[in-house]
Amino acid sequence: MELIGTFVEYFLHLDKHLGQVIQTYGFWTYLILFLIIFCETGLVVTPILPGDSLLFAAGTFAAIGALRPDVLFVVLSIAAVAGDSVNYAIGNAIGPRVFRENYRFLKREYLDRTEQFYERHGGKTIIIARFMPIIRTFAPFVAGVGSMRYPRFLAYNVAGGIAWIGLFVYGGYFFGNIPVVKRNFTLVILGIIFVSILPGIIEFVRHRYGTARPSTAK
Repeated sequence: MELIGTFVEYFLHLDKHLGQVIQTYGFWTYLILFLIIFCETGLVVTPILPGDSLLFAAGTFAAIGALRPDVLFVVLSIAAVAGDSVNYAIGNAIGPRVFRENYRFLKREYLDRTEQFYERHGGKTIIIARFMPIIRTFAPFVAGVGSMRYPRFLAYNVAGGIAWIGLFVYGGYFFGNIPVVKRNFTLVILGIIFVSILPGIIEFVRHRYGTARPSTAK
């Protein structure tokens, strides 16, 4: 419970925490952000790391000159693409047996949900999933398990990574310091988190409704 409380507090005051990081580490902040985005997209054991909200907050600080937006965009785009590529390689190395055996570091619910999403949307999942926490972390892994050809995966990976980083970093850069946004930054972050997980909620409800429906039929 204490760990959950820490993450909630971090999300709700992301602007303050990132400001402290920038003041303390200066230029090395880019490396810290790189590592967070790389791990959030590249390691199936770290899907709860901040993604969308962190990018928006970084863009907001770039707007006041604390960070450079062009450097953020390039560095974090590389992190996003590299993270997905590593995740794909891990899935490809483990192979189909991941669905037959239990791995302690994998949450089966997330894996199964992502596989179902992937079966419905095909390769486009790699792009769509960029904007869906949890599924974003598992999509490249499932693509690797399913042996999607890497050149095809890479095309989706680059397109999705650039779109994701660009939307949130420059969204924060252009809108994060509007007075009404600054006064309600916590609400904006909560809104970003909600919008990010909304597609996953919809898929969950559709899945529950779809599975419950046949059982009620006479």
